[in-house]
Amino acid sequence: MSPELAGVLQLLALIAALALAYRPLGDHMARVYSSDKHLRVEKWIYRGIGANPNTEMRWLAYLRGVLAFSAVSVLFLYVLQRVQGSLPGSLGFASIDPDQAFSTAASFVSNTNWQSYSGEQAMGHVVQTGGLAVQNFVSSAVGIAVAVALVRGFARSRTGELGNFWADMVRGVVRILLPLSVVAAIVLVACGAIQNFSGIHEVGQFMGGSQQWNGGAVASQEAVKEIGTNGGGYFNANSAHPFENPGPFSNLFEIFLLLLIPFSLTRTFGRMVGSLRQGYAILATMATIWIGFICLMWWTEFAHHGTAFEIAGGAMEGKEQRFGIGASSIFSISTTLTSTGAVDSFHSSNTGLGGGLNLLGMQLGEIAPGGVGSGLYGMLIMAIIAVFIAGLMVGRTPEYLGKKIGTRQIKLAACYILITPALVLVFTAFAMALPTPANSMTNSGAHGFSEILYAYTSGANNNGSAFAGLNADTQWFNTTIGLAMLLGRFLPMVFVLALAGSLAEQTPVPATAGTLRTEKPLFTGLLVGAILIITGLTYFPALALGPLAEGLAT
Repeated sequence: MSPELAGVLQLLALIAALALAYRPLGDHMARVYSSDKHLRVEKWIYRGIGANPNTEMRWLAYLRGVLAFSAVSVLFLYVLQRVQGSLPGSLGFASIDPDQAFSTAASFVSNTNWQSYSGEQAMGHVVQTGGLAVQNFVSSAVGIAVAVALVRGFARSRTGELGNFWADMVRGVVRILLPLSVVAAIVLVACGAIQNFSGIHEVGQFMGGSQQWNGGAVASQEAVKEIGTNGGGYFNANSAHPFENPGPFSNLFEIFLLLLIPFSLTRTFGRMVGSLRQGYAILATMATIWIGFICLMWWTEFAHHGTAFEIAGGAMEGKEQRFGIGASSIFSISTTLTSTGAVDSFHSSNTGLGGGLNLLGMQLGEIAPGGVGSGLYGMLIMAIIAVFIAGLMVGRTPEYLGKKIGTRQIKLAACYILITPALVLVFTAFAMALPTPANSMTNSGAHGFSEILYAYTSGANNNGSAFAGLNADTQWFNTTIGLAMLLGRFLPMVFVLALAGSLAEQTPVPATAGTLRTEKPLFTGLLVGAILIITGLTYFPALALGPLAEGLAT
């Protein structure tokens, strides 16, 4: 079987698996966030944190809950890392330096999971399981909660109430993320992923010295890492490490996991707003971009330019032989079009245009299908922009799902789509202009510029993957990428929740003959075009200096 055919068959199997899970999971999540009943374990949690789950919140109160919980989480995770050397189960590792502890705390709380350290050489069992793994659950639940709040803004009328943040977050963990993670962890253990609390072992001689590996609760963390689109690896090699990703089946299963909730949330959206066809339109937009990017990545990575590529069957540098180009391309596109950031290959070793596709996938806003929650609310913001553009074309007040898109709504949507590019481009400009940050680049020229552009794109878009030739473990990069991650996560949430509140207060507008049919394929095409044009206009100059220049030169 040719590598190209193997890749196509894996993609078809993946699509089939996602299609089978789409309806039951999407409907289940709609029931979770529409129910007025609480499980017993949830009631215990509410008593423990002193929250009343039956109190409805307006957008400012909902935002305060998001920010307060996240701020406490950053502080807790920072302190946990700083005292690691005094904790049991630290495996002899020292406490984490202040700048790296800040970067890691900001990373995992913001659902980015950017890592400027080697997990197996820095983090003990307590920090890995009690700190990082816990944030994998709750940061994902926060993203889903904000998305659900925006959906309620469309579904409700003549009220500013968006639900209860504490109830939404707890339900997301207890009823969605935990059950899925338990099942996924069992499957990964069956595939060969490790799950233990063993210490450090010498496993033989390597390059004249002894090679050491430590164990850990890897399968359980790997499960929620993918399901919650987190991406932080237990080991430095991430999902290319056989302890995390043993073989071809586990590799395809992990891709399935990281796409599962983001795609299924479109059905949840359709169910909650009372129109499944609206959810299908959003799903079609996401799927069109995702499949299109995979085909482009195959084209760039399978291209045979020279004897070495012809012998290897394509650009095999930086890829695992057990996965090959086809599966590695699907993984890299899926992980950068979501906010996962997990890797089963070395993105920096992709062809110039292939690396550019990974960059562009993040720069779209990671909305195809995006992160858990963040992908849905990001795509709905782009839908509002597309509706506004359509309204300008026909000279009609734009409407979406029966809600008028007026001055306030479009200003909030515009702020949302502008904040992340501003963070990426400003931080990249400073890093290139100052003398010290450039010393961290392994490569010079276009590829070196791409390393820094990729780092800030990944941080501000809460992805977490890297062009790993960049030495990001410096005070400059730990601090600035940490700030980019926090601002890139929580500033957009401010605009999302403010928009949700303004929509929930409106009285629905009845559809007329002039209303844009947003459930039709025409709107899907408009939405895809708007996303690509807006992103292209924003990032094309930067991309031209990096991956485009490198790709055209080879």
